[in-house]
Amino acid sequence: MTNLDWIVLLLTLFAIVAYGVWKTKGSNNVQDFIKGGNKSQWWTIGLSVMATQASAITFLSTPGQAFHSGMGFVQFYFGLPIAMIIICMVFIPIYHKLKVYTAYEYLEGRFDLKTRTLAAILFLVQRGLSAGITIFAPAIILSAVLGWNLIYLNIIIGVLVIIYTVSGGTKAVSVTQKQQMGIIFLGMFIAFFLILDYLPQDITFTKALDIAGANGKMNILDFSFDLNNRYTVWTGLIGGTFLMLSYFGTDQSQVQRYLSGKSVRESQLGLIFNGFLKIPMQFFILLVGVMVFVFYQFNTTPLNFNPAATASVKQSELAQKYESLEQQHLNLENDIRTKQLALIDQPNNTRLIEEIRTLNLQDQQFREQAKTMIKKADEKAETNDKDYIFIHFILNNLPKGLIGLLLAVILSAAMSSTASELNALASTTTIDLYKRNIKQEKSEIHFVKATKLFTVLWGILAIAFASVANLFDNLIQLVNIIGSIFYGNILVIFLLAFFVKIVQGRAVFIAAVITQILVIGVFLLDVLPFLWLNLLGCFLVMVIAWIIQKSTTISEV
Repeated sequence: MTNLDWIVLLLTLFAIVAYGVWKTKGSNNVQDFIKGGNKSQWWTIGLSVMATQASAITFLSTPGQAFHSGMGFVQFYFGLPIAMIIICMVFIPIYHKLKVYTAYEYLEGRFDLKTRTLAAILFLVQRGLSAGITIFAPAIILSAVLGWNLIYLNIIIGVLVIIYTVSGGTKAVSVTQKQQMGIIFLGMFIAFFLILDYLPQDITFTKALDIAGANGKMNILDFSFDLNNRYTVWTGLIGGTFLMLSYFGTDQSQVQRYLSGKSVRESQLGLIFNGFLKIPMQFFILLVGVMVFVFYQFNTTPLNFNPAATASVKQSELAQKYESLEQQHLNLENDIRTKQLALIDQPNNTRLIEEIRTLNLQDQQFREQAKTMIKKADEKAETNDKDYIFIHFILNNLPKGLIGLLLAVILSAAMSSTASELNALASTTTIDLYKRNIKQEKSEIHFVKATKLFTVLWGILAIAFASVANLFDNLIQLVNIIGSIFYGNILVIFLLAFFVKIVQGRAVFIAAVITQILVIGVFLLDVLPFLWLNLLGCFLVMVIAWIIQKSTTISEV
């Protein structure tokens, strides 16, 4: 990082925060602080919804996912447009008609207080965990840049996000996300074209795709019914639709974005805009990761992309063995580079293609051996390096100034998504738990202050979870796993409320509690791919609630 990079990074982030504080000063009532005064237009809503979902994890972890596994992850989003249409037709008109502050207010009128409280608590648990991950992701960046301790960085970043979120509430989050998304798109396009420019002269974009395809990175569609495959067309269309329905339709961090719309139509247009732009955006981010893979077919890479992990093993008694493995890895990369260059002149040489694929598989084995050595050297070391791949490329290959811009991209995404999450967590805690259960009448300013206090408390809890997030595999998958465990349960509570009038609160409450226990059990036993947990949760609540309701009706007769 040069001085120019630091200037670009700090000026970009300062300008966004200053603009948000300036535009939202004076939010002293609940309507303004939680719902942003209901003044947002459709493009603000669409970009705000997208920015809330597109956290730093998206721009760190997704390219790493593509580097290792290819483009298949995009299938995860195939259910998104379907979910957006259903939410626009069903959820948004109901929320606006009832003038609710949170999605869970509706459930008390339809069922009862305990069902509303249960849904709110399920949201708070899963979103509180996810907020920790979105704090941890940018900490990885600064850890790689500065070499600082990850836990200290989690605390620093978390505190900064808390200050930013408390300053202006929902409106501050929404008005800044347009600028953040603009910076994000600009930075990612620049990175993509620079990668292509850095490839050998004879490697065009088409040839780069051929190289990626020869190594299985361009296998986008998988129509198999193999439950061992996490990402297929069917998991995306079925499991993905249920996950997106629950996330965008019942998760307060998203609902709060479009509840700020000035009308039903503005909210609907904003979600449709997000639904049809999100898949191309994710496709493009994955493609950036695939192009990074192609770039490293012609350039050297570390055996493990996590610099802290490499440093730990090199300071241990295994240093000599690790350096020997590094030399084997370097020799292998030279062989890959030679054969890739030969393939330019012989693009249809199947023997060469097979040899390159075999060499890349051998390289993966070297990387697994490196992880084993690192773990032996230091049990606490983070051996997973997927989330470090893109940041390694940025820090070691981009020109001065652009490094600062790309870091600003990732930190902007982290700031916007984490602020949205803390804002939603605090709003839900204030409206659904605190305000609903206190007996005394309180002023508007009191509830605004309460929301700010809960923002601080949730921020502290998120920091605590961020401190252990490095124990998990790939961050983008971890976020979706946490969501899948809870979202199916939350979603079906709303679907029963909307469409199945015969089922009442007691049956839904008992069914939801039983189902949550069962879904967690299924996950821990690794019986199903995590995306199917959304469908399982929906099915179990619906069946159990129906049985309980029928049994109650018969006994009463």
